[in-house]
Amino acid sequence: MRKLYDWTIHWADTRYALAALIIISFAESSFFPIPPDVLLLAMCFAKPKKWALYAFWCTAASAAGGVFGWYIGWGLYETVGVPIVKFYQGEAFIEAARELYSQWGDAAVLVAAITPIPYKIFTIISGVLDYDPVRLFVLSLLGRGLRFFAVALLIRLFGKTIRTFLEKHFEWASIVFVLLGILGFVALKFLKSPPAM
Repeated sequence: MRKLYDWTIHWADTRYALAALIIISFAESSFFPIPPDVLLLAMCFAKPKKWALYAFWCTAASAAGGVFGWYIGWGLYETVGVPIVKFYQGEAFIEAARELYSQWGDAAVLVAAITPIPYKIFTIISGVLDYDPVRLFVLSLLGRGLRFFAVALLIRLFGKTIRTFLEKHFEWASIVFVLLGILGFVALKFLKSPPAM
């Protein structure tokens, strides 16, 4: 993890950083396991005045990647979607997806776009269920935009303090990131069976 963090910080200083951010943001919404937040953080640390530009491209690419995830679910589910779902152990969630959408609707997509819940599972499910891809794109822009602009703005406002803390307490920060990922899967399972009102 420490090597990955150092490598990411170094990548942010290269001329290919923005292209890498766009590619990772796109891929993470449909199949790639590593979230773009790490690279977004590093780039904002390196050039804090460009925080809004980086957040914009991260959001746009992620929303576009969500539509690609929708296409995987809609037209390539058996050949491409199933291996992705199995990788994230989302088989049971796929089976409960119709009920989830009927009970939570757009809110389920929006929550997944903001939280650590694996968004690629939602984008693929959306294609399987023939959910409106334009609606998915708009919700992705809203949810992912809120998440990425908040992250980038925090770095712009408190960059030096946050960077010093991460580098000094990296092991603890890593544990927190892992716990957030686990909580994402717990929330995913909770959304399958929302409490009766």
